[in-house]
Amino acid sequence: MSFGASFLGGANSRLLPVSIPLRFFLLGLVFQAAGWAVLLTNAADLAGFNGGLGPVLAAVHLLTLGVLTMTAMGASYQFLPIVTRQALMRFWPARLSFWLVAAGVIILAYAMARLWPFGLDLGAGLVAAGLLIFVILTGDNLRRASGVPVVAAHGWLALVALSAVVIAGFLLISDFRSGGLGDHQAVAIFHMVLAIFGFMGLFAVGFSYILVPMFALAHVDISRAAWAQFLLSVFAIIGFLLGVQTHRGPLMIASASAGFIAAAIYIWAMWTSLRAGMRKRLGVSFLLIRVSWGFLLVGVFLGGAMVANVPVPNTPALFGFVVLVGWLLTFLMGVLQRIMPFLASMHITDKTGKPPLLSSLTPKRPLLVHAAFHFLAVGLVSVGIVVNSAILIRFGAASGLVAVAAFAVFSGHILVQLRKR
Repeated sequence: MSFGASFLGGANSRLLPVSIPLRFFLLGLVFQAAGWAVLLTNAADLAGFNGGLGPVLAAVHLLTLGVLTMTAMGASYQFLPIVTRQALMRFWPARLSFWLVAAGVIILAYAMARLWPFGLDLGAGLVAAGLLIFVILTGDNLRRASGVPVVAAHGWLALVALSAVVIAGFLLISDFRSGGLGDHQAVAIFHMVLAIFGFMGLFAVGFSYILVPMFALAHVDISRAAWAQFLLSVFAIIGFLLGVQTHRGPLMIASASAGFIAAAIYIWAMWTSLRAGMRKRLGVSFLLIRVSWGFLLVGVFLGGAMVANVPVPNTPALFGFVVLVGWLLTFLMGVLQRIMPFLASMHITDKTGKPPLLSSLTPKRPLLVHAAFHFLAVGLVSVGIVVNSAILIRFGAASGLVAVAAFAVFSGHILVQLRKR
């Protein structure tokens, strides 16, 4: 099976109204700013964070639900119909899922920060309703994805993981309110691992097998590597969760090792695509994407070090920050720099009736500023966690806000061009 841009033929007929995916992407940017702002004002609580209600947990969910999940929903609604060559069944459920998740994230994050029991239930219920619509729409499209089986396999397992994450989330909220869970920490780890590696991770990796070759203009067969990575990832996730539930350290370490190998295979497949691609100058977006792959390896290594009791200071907080911000958020921002101009160009025509050049929709200076301050934020917060320095974390969060502002300028340029169409 060759991965590349061949599926783009006739893609215009399967485009959603541009307002649908863009609303997910742009609100994700707002939630990202909110997450950095919460960390800025609660920097002293981050290094020692190991779960529990409060502002740090609110910031985590602003990132996971508000940024990563919201953006995954918008990308899935738009790109899966293009990849599978099957149109989305309806537009209005996608719009409804946006409003449900958006309102739910706001209420849930506020309730976590303010210890508001009713808000936890209401926010979680709204998010769950929106995600149920997402699962139905995405599942309907995946069942018709016969041409990209390995991508579909990643998508199906991601949806199963998402469903389990939602159930575990309700159990944790119930336990916060009234108790009853025999092992709260084990359920919290189950919730976290499935959210990061089961849902968001598999979605990011699955989409990579389409998006990276497409943007690099590569036609290369990496299906064997993709299947090997997928099977190792399944073993790593299930094995690790079983090890947590049965308190078997060797199984957790073996699973983390399998996860590291799976990550290495995935990165090798991505580099193979880039080397085979006809487009070599991929800009700052692929600098972000390449660096994110390095953070993936570091994050999996930290996870293994944590279960092996390697003495790394504040390992739980460092691990969570590296995989969520260093890997997933960095990867996401790199991809958005590509797909937002790409989608806009398919909805704009110039005086000759042709779509504009992507370079005209991609101002370089805001993206350079974004990359510089995003990397600064990741570095400062990571070091701040290790040395338990609230000042470094606060400067890192402030840098993250500057990065978001720069990306907002980039996004604003695209919106202006769309209004001129």
